[in-house]
Amino acid sequence: MSKVYCIKLSMLLIVAGGISLPAIAASLSPDLQARVDTAVRSVLDRTGLPSASIALVRDKQLVYANAYGLAQLEPKRAAKPSMRYAVGSISKEFTATAILLLQEQGKLSVDDPAKKWVPDLGGPAGDASIRSLLSHTSGIRDFWPQDYDFPDILRPVEAKDIIARWANQPLDFKTGTQWQYSNTGYTVAGVIAERVSGQPLFALMRAHIFEPLQMTSVHDFDAALLPDGDATGYMRYALGPLRPAAKEGRGWLFAAGQLAMTASDLARWDIALIEHRVLNAASYRDLTTEIMLDKGVGSGYALGLDVKLDSDRRVLEHGGEVGGFTATNRIFPDDGIAVVVLANEDATNASETIADNLSELLLVSDSPADAAAVADAKKIFADLQHGHIDASRLTDNAKSYFTAQALADFRTGLAPLGKPTKFELKKTSHRGGFITRRYDVTFPRKILQAVIRSEPEGMIEQFTVSAK
Repeated sequence: MSKVYCIKLSMLLIVAGGISLPAIAASLSPDLQARVDTAVRSVLDRTGLPSASIALVRDKQLVYANAYGLAQLEPKRAAKPSMRYAVGSISKEFTATAILLLQEQGKLSVDDPAKKWVPDLGGPAGDASIRSLLSHTSGIRDFWPQDYDFPDILRPVEAKDIIARWANQPLDFKTGTQWQYSNTGYTVAGVIAERVSGQPLFALMRAHIFEPLQMTSVHDFDAALLPDGDATGYMRYALGPLRPAAKEGRGWLFAAGQLAMTASDLARWDIALIEHRVLNAASYRDLTTEIMLDKGVGSGYALGLDVKLDSDRRVLEHGGEVGGFTATNRIFPDDGIAVVVLANEDATNASETIADNLSELLLVSDSPADAAAVADAKKIFADLQHGHIDASRLTDNAKSYFTAQALADFRTGLAPLGKPTKFELKKTSHRGGFITRRYDVTFPRKILQAVIRSEPEGMIEQFTVSAK
């Protein structure tokens, strides 16, 4: 496996393989690092994913970057954090940001109709706003709903040809009434950005986003293959062997999915979003605010970003897929946390699975206070296996729950399981004035979930156990 870049430095760059990597400004505890590594490797082992490169942000700082598996199968080449992977549709949040920067300069409005800047866009599509293009609410038909490369996509294309073939068809629905993913809408948006700025989209993003954020690894994957030394993309038919993936023809990826970079550079971007840099306050709201459909239902999408609540936490997220690569970028902006997972196999959910596992780990603090909470929960659990609990630790409500019958049932159900092999804090949240901690309690043949709600001073309101 590759070397772990986990060095306590500040505002410096690590240079590896010709690419400047951001230094690790803080670190995870050794125990949490080991759990992160195990979580990633378990998915690689289970799915056959050739490699994954990750970067983790906590407290608005890059705290861990590592790579696992093989970046190339023949000849074998281990994955390294310095290697670039194509990020596919994660590129869309950068395209949307470029458009918003042009709006800040007074050169356009995201509420302009597309035909103002693309006069040859015919019919109802021309009346769709730039905002609707960026939020997938325009109704313009998607040119690439498949999870594989169809024949035409392997040949070069120009944006005007994509627009003529797909954007000038009748709309799939009236603009603003539905949400439906459309790469074509982003092609139109990219053309608008280029016409308004007078420069290629990638050059626009490089000058106003990548260079200011020192994202030195970013590569235009639409224009050229990744250089030797970066990750190789793979595909497979069903459960067959991994095979090198074909590269899409130039022009197809463009504004919809043209970028490749290291996981650490994508984490740099996440930190900038968390800190509200790059964009002004109004533009940040535009980028991250869920679009409402005409029928009054939320779309779950902003401009180039999925938006949702997960256990009362705001999440900004996007996935990506192009030939040979998949990726997941997940940001918890109010918590100062982000998870980046890049993988070199297409048509797989493995990067999202890894991101789920790592998000769960990061959202649980490895602070001394939480370590003490785990030790306390283990002791109480062990007491319950013997049918008793310290009543002085219980609120009046909890005392009413732990009747003699309840304690007998706890003993009958839990005692035969023996000592847990693992007792893990999985999630901490707040509700009703209580701190809620959820634990996985693992035995050789069973996993249980324990939910503990306690007052800030430590009195226990709830201690429930159930099968998971």
